Amino acid sequence: MKKVVIIGGGITGLAAAYVLQKAKESGEQIDYLLIEKDNRLGGKILTEKIEGYTVEGGPDCFLSEKPWVGEMARKIGIEDRIMGSNEASKRTFVYADGRLNKLPDGLMGLVPTKLIPFALSSLISWPGKIRMAFDLVIPQKKEDSDETLGSFVTRRLGKEALDKIAEPLIGGIHAGDPDQMSLKASFPRFIQMEQKYGSLIKAMLVARKNAPKPRPAEPGKVQKTFFMTFIGGMSDLTETITSSLDKSKIMTGKSVSKVEKKKDGRYVVHISGAEPIEAEAVILTAPANEAAEIVKDLDKTMADNLAGIPQATSATVNLAFKRSDIHKPIDAFGFIVPISEKRKIKAATYSSTKWNYRTPGDDYVLLRAFVGGATNQELVFLDDKEMLKMVLGELRDIIGLTAEPVMQKIYRWVKGMPQYTVGHLQRVETIEARTTAVPGIYVVGGSYKGVGVGDCINVGSQAAEKALEQIKSSSQWPAASGQ
Repeated sequence: MKKVVIIGGGITGLAAAYVLQKAKESGEQIDYLLIEKDNRLGGKILTEKIEGYTVEGGPDCFLSEKPWVGEMARKIGIEDRIMGSNEASKRTFVYADGRLNKLPDGLMGLVPTKLIPFALSSLISWPGKIRMAFDLVIPQKKEDSDETLGSFVTRRLGKEALDKIAEPLIGGIHAGDPDQMSLKASFPRFIQMEQKYGSLIKAMLVARKNAPKPRPAEPGKVQKTFFMTFIGGMSDLTETITSSLDKSKIMTGKSVSKVEKKKDGRYVVHISGAEPIEAEAVILTAPANEAAEIVKDLDKTMADNLAGIPQATSATVNLAFKRSDIHKPIDAFGFIVPISEKRKIKAATYSSTKWNYRTPGDDYVLLRAFVGGATNQELVFLDDKEMLKMVLGELRDIIGLTAEPVMQKIYRWVKGMPQYTVGHLQRVETIEARTTAVPGIYVVGGSYKGVGVGDCINVGSQAAEKALEQIKSSSQWPAASGQ
């Protein structure tokens, strides 16, 4: 029986395994093995139940505009566990000039589309607002070369818009530095807007005018919001996928050291502390820096380009408090902090305001702060005591929080967030081109074409489908050996 080995048990690898499991159940002559170096599956998706709190170590939501999480939820029978955010509290603040400033209503992407809320906002100075309005008349860029997000935003909207809107918003999502991030790889939509309309403001006004009006939820379905999650946390997704897989096809706590190609076209996957596995196809979903080590003997050019994708280090610090100990309102989704403020946290989410079912009861609140990313990565390596002291000090200065937490949990993600720097698309194109020299190798995951949960499900599923097609169309191999 032909075999596919999946390296990496995060959401990308789980999505690939799910496709292969269903193919096997439908009668396809296919076998698979999912190998994960940690002792659990799920990767960056990590939800824990601690003292009645639902605590997220990694992503706490997915974007509803991308269909792949919802599609997977339907397939595995947990669509009824999808939950929207609390829209009544849909406000985000920016800590700028030493105070919290509400992001103005009508901000789409990085661009204001409502005049009065933007004009009345304290976030951007009047010179900064006038500079942003110049976007309406500034000529579009002619050449097709890649540029940084920072360069683009400064060129179109000005430096203040970059510092107070673009950088903290993007930093909170991608943990990235806008002066390094590739516009083509991270925000190609902005390029399309500039080329089609000559102005981001014009493009967003058209998009707002043409946006479909919100519809009431269909009977039995949840109301769609921009951010969505699961009632039990994001691990509802990964744990349910895992439960649908054949447990004998999962190997945890084992690292893959290398993959080599045999003369007959098959591959040998070398596993630390276990026998090598032979396979017709290998789906490599590990982060790019780890993937580089695995394929360096197979294809040096591929490995060099994989190693050229930077990975940022970050931490999430979850804190719970008694509501009676908090004397200032936290009726918002949270706040973001520009680099220019020189603070030690990048953002904070008011988890129990944004989502239901996150605390043991209404007498408690849960929030989480973010440390590190493309800047201040050294702070991630503070010990727990120092990290907690630092974060509480920042929350005291920014939102006036003086209470002591009744629960705390810190998660560190070392080299956990891929950075799409200038030249990223060229690196990815080279990696994909090199895979044609080693047919049967599929390199996919958040390091390449999208860091979101939905993006990872999509590319993992596609890789498994391609592997199935490849195996069906190739009959020259004898059946693989090994586990």
